Amino acid sequence: MMRILFVCLGNICRSPTAEGVFRQKVLDAGLQQHVEIDSAGTGPWHIGKAPDVRACRAALERGYDLSRLRARQVALDDFRRFDLILAMDESNLGDLRQLDAGKGSAEIDLYLRRYGLHMDEVPDPYYGDGIGFELVLDLLEQASLTLLDEIRRRL
Repeated sequence: MMRILFVCLGNICRSPTAEGVFRQKVLDAGLQQHVEIDSAGTGPWHIGKAPDVRACRAALERGYDLSRLRARQVALDDFRRFDLILAMDESNLGDLRQLDAGKGSAEIDLYLRRYGLHMDEVPDPYYGDGIGFELVLDLLEQASLTLLDEIRRRL
């Protein structure tokens, strides 16, 4: 079993989108029994809330349903529970490393940097227009395919 946690700031845009996209890729590959997927935020502002309506709409247009997801904050136990924690940007990566302080067993990295895309960070679409959510989906779909390849090798 491989356990993966996607992390952004509030867990209402980027990380739930990453969770939804990757969950569908895993399902399509028939690996759902071998992979646990979750998302969380480093901040507490949106705990219990559904993903941003714009993220949900953009994702649904591509066949990803985020409607059941609810925001939560990263917990200390996450660093022991998950094998791989993937941050959406440098700020969240720094927050994760500070929270963990080397005590957990999870690998912590930037999602896009780890999976060889032309960008290190997933841009935050929250304060922009709808086009930002499309870019986020483009990036996460590409990274998901490479992550899926890694999962297949590990299993």
